Amino acid sequence: MPSFQISTDKAELDVPAIHHFLSTQSTWAIGIPLATVQRSIDHSLCFGGYLEGRQIAFARVVSDFATFAYLVDVYVLESFRGHGYSKQLIAAVIAHPDLQGLRRFMLATSTAHTLYARYGFTAPLHPASLMEKYVPGLYQR
Repeated sequence: MPSFQISTDKAELDVPAIHHFLSTQSTWAIGIPLATVQRSIDHSLCFGGYLEGRQIAFARVVSDFATFAYLVDVYVLESFRGHGYSKQLIAAVIAHPDLQGLRRFMLATSTAHTLYARYGFTAPLHPASLMEKYVPGLYQR
């Protein structure tokens, strides 16, 4: 099996491919504009997952690199799922030196609780203390 490579070098990212997945195949960012994806990448720590030079996976972390991080936009292309690439990707995120010693590391998922639980993520201890401003369908307007 070919070697799966993970890099945080933004110059290696296939931004059009990331945009295509997020805007057409994700459950959370359908219709997101390319400019918005590019701006989100510019202001985040990004992880590209590559197989034989082709980007097949992505994850993005928004953080102050001192106390807080939020993991978003995690995906493995559907035809490459089931080979452990998501586990390798999340392990690389969790092990990244800039993301150590954080008081809170958050994410939202509707389908991958078991994956993230392997890396210490749990439901919020005090869910009543969390709030959000959520705008569903924002990119389809």
